Amino acid sequence: MLLQALTSVPTDDLKKALLLLHRGELRLPITALEVVRTGLHAHQDALLGHLRGLDAPAVRAVLTAVLSERLQPR
Repeated sequence: MLLQALTSVPTDDLKKALLLLHRGELRLPITALEVVRTGLHAHQDALLGHLRGLDAPAVRAVLTAVLSERLQPR
């Protein structure tokens, strides 16, 4: 498996993952089944490669940091 960076995941899908996490609808630790169940399967390799094994605060921190970096005005 080639590890993909989260840069390959569209912003809208990262927002969806963060929203699901805030709602308690994204079960952690994240698994391939959970990625499919939440409709994020197109980005399974990237999400599992960077979020697998992390608890909720860590996943929230990673997603928030990536989104913050992307959404800053240039």
